[in-house]
Amino acid sequence: MKPFIPSLSLALLIACAGPAVAQAPKLELPKLEVTVKRIDIDAQRMYEVNASGSVQAPLPVVWKVLTTYDRMHEFVPDLASCRVLSRNGNEVIVEQFGMAHFLFMSKSIHLVVRATETPMAAIDIELISGDMKHYESRWELTPVPETGGTRITYNGKLLPSFYVPGLLGNQMIRSDVERMMGAVLARIDSKRD
Repeated sequence: MKPFIPSLSLALLIACAGPAVAQAPKLELPKLEVTVKRIDIDAQRMYEVNASGSVQAPLPVVWKVLTTYDRMHEFVPDLASCRVLSRNGNEVIVEQFGMAHFLFMSKSIHLVVRATETPMAAIDIELISGDMKHYESRWELTPVPETGGTRITYNGKLLPSFYVPGLLGNQMIRSDVERMMGAVLARIDSKRD
């Protein structure tokens, strides 16, 4: 099952990097890191996901990509549509439709989530309704002065409302999160120039 991102559930800016960033030497960035584990919360067994990676793009570019929700489906794998239902200050209600793939099966996923934005720093996401018993996540953005880029961290807890095979669940979710984060990081860096 693939965690959706609003921002993640997440389309980003087509802003240009400043001349100093564009001319800065490219430094090697840490590779994508993803962990998934099963945890027990309130007598429910759910998945805890932690992922992080860095991009060369500066913070404003990253923020724009992650908060242009209506364009997320253009680059997030298996996300068919993502649209803003309402916006009130820093709170955005987003509806997402996508697919989760398990071995030879596919499952349509529909979520309505609330994204609470802390500009240029974080996006907190919580489930309002949909095909999850529990879904919450947080995107954190940290400038990397040495590169002019940004470190992106995604943390989430999720419990699908449909069957996920116990032995394969961690690996399947990890694979989906790696694909999602990889696509997000690639999209962000494609917008930096």
